Amino acid sequence: MGSRNGRSSPLMTASNHHEVDCANDRLCNDVWTTVNQRVACCINLLQNDTELQQVYATMLIGYARVSTQDQDAGAQIAALKAAGCELLFQEKASGGRWDRPELHRLMGQLRQGDVLVVWKLDRLSRSLKDVLVLMEKISQAGAGFRSLTEAIDTSSPGGRMMMQIIGTFAEFERAMLRERTRNGLEEARKRGRIGGRRPKLKTSQQKEIISLVNSGQKTAAEAARLFNVHPSTVSRLIKRDRVP
Repeated sequence: MGSRNGRSSPLMTASNHHEVDCANDRLCNDVWTTVNQRVACCINLLQNDTELQQVYATMLIGYARVSTQDQDAGAQIAALKAAGCELLFQEKASGGRWDRPELHRLMGQLRQGDVLVVWKLDRLSRSLKDVLVLMEKISQAGAGFRSLTEAIDTSSPGGRMMMQIIGTFAEFERAMLRERTRNGLEEARKRGRIGGRRPKLKTSQQKEIISLVNSGQKTAAEAARLFNVHPSTVSRLIKRDRVP
C-alpha cells in the first residue's frame, strides 16, 4: 500500500518547459530577474502545468478482500496491478460487515477523477444495499468505479446504466419485501395472531391483577412482586382497563 501524497508527479519545471510550444518565446527565455517575476514568467507554462496536474491527479485505486485468514488475496492483487492500479488496499474481513478499516481508508483517499477498482463486485460488499451506498459515496467524491470480472465501469455510459439497473432491481426487491411483510401481518391478524413479543401474563392473570388493585387488596407494586413482573406492566394494565 502506498500514499498518493508521496507519489512523484512528472510536472514541468523551469528547466524543461521549452519542450512545450510557447507563444511568448521572449518571456520564456527571459531569466527570472526579480522576486515579483518568479510568480509567473510564462502564462503558457502555468497552463500546461495545470493540465498535467489534472492528468496525473487521476489514479486507479484497487481494493482486494478475502473473508478468512486462510484465503489468499494474491490473485486479486495481481489482477488489480495488471489493470493499472497504482495504490492498493487489502484486508481480511467478511463482505457483510460495514466496519472495514481499509475500505473506509480507501474511501477517504478518493479524489475527483479517481477510479476505485475491484476484481469482482462482491469484493466490495456482499450486501446490495451496501454496494449502492458505496456507489453513492464514490459518485459524491467525483470518482468512478470499475469491476474487472463483471466489466462494470461507471466512467462509461454503459457502466452507469448498468448500476442504475442494479439500483432499480434493488428498490423493486425492497418494495416487494415490504409488501410481503404487510400481507403476512394482515393474514396473521385475520387468524387472531398478533405480532410482537408474547405477553408475560395470561389473560386470567391480567384480570386478577386488575381486580386486586382496583379493590384495594394490593397496590400496583405489591401486585407486580406477586406476579414477578415490572411495576410498569401492572400500571399499563390498570391504565388500559380504566380507558372507556
